[in-house]
Amino acid sequence: MDRMRNQYIRGTAHGLEIKTFTQKTTEKQAEGFIKDLQQEVTQLKKRSSELQQLSHSEVHLHLLQNFKSNNTGWRPTKDWTKVKVHQSSLVGTVRTAVSRLEKTLSQEMKKELSDVEMKRIQQYKVYPTLDPDTAHPYLILSQYGKQVSCGNIWQDLPNNRERFSKCHSVLGKQSISSGRFYFEVQVGEKTSWTIGVARESINRKGYITLSPTDGYWTIALRNGNEYKANADQYPVLLPVREELQKVGVFVDYEEGLVSFYDVEARVNIYSFTVCTFTEKLYPYFNPGLILSLT
Repeated sequence: MDRMRNQYIRGTAHGLEIKTFTQKTTEKQAEGFIKDLQQEVTQLKKRSSELQQLSHSEVHLHLLQNFKSNNTGWRPTKDWTKVKVHQSSLVGTVRTAVSRLEKTLSQEMKKELSDVEMKRIQQYKVYPTLDPDTAHPYLILSQYGKQVSCGNIWQDLPNNRERFSKCHSVLGKQSISSGRFYFEVQVGEKTSWTIGVARESINRKGYITLSPTDGYWTIALRNGNEYKANADQYPVLLPVREELQKVGVFVDYEEGLVSFYDVEARVNIYSFTVCTFTEKLYPYFNPGLILSLT
């Protein structure tokens, strides 16, 4: 009986030894993960510092855009989703920790980049006013030309060559023929609108086609939840997750770039690139019901 009891005790002791060894192995793995995670944090801080330097420099905007394109797909150096450790009570904790950190690192990187990009373009902000000589007769402009709405009474206005005759559209007074400019439009809870820029020589009489070929670089909302970019050949549906409240429009004349931003979310919605501009560009608006410039 004593001999059998000693064997049981030795067996129990052996089992405890195995368990201790497994725990130590897991803890060693966890220490390695922590070291790797610390390196990821260091890398993130370095990238954040580079972005902050860009935000305070006079570097050309396309360099910032190149930085964005080169870093948009940034991921931690280790693929934490494939990390495996020995089965123990620490497994769930380690996996949860690395998964959360990976998500946090990615989100922080995108946030830093968005903030820097928005700061860069907002330094070119202008405050356009609406040109009454271009407004369709159904459109009602506010006293200072900062708001436009669509009425139901035809106004007896001169049919000058600048005025839109069929489409409920209006242009801004300010134009751009070089450099960069940026403006913001409050769209609120509207169900339809069109915003962008148009070249000076656009056709304003009769029905118009909103496309770059015809001199319009615009995005639009239709049916309350369908966002699209009015590209050549066919519209491009935009994956906007939340209802837009304020839209930013940025133009870089020399770079041939027209970009649209969700100002509140601080993200790019869509960009027309490699455009060829040879004449003045004006802010373009079709209000649906009401649009306000900010």
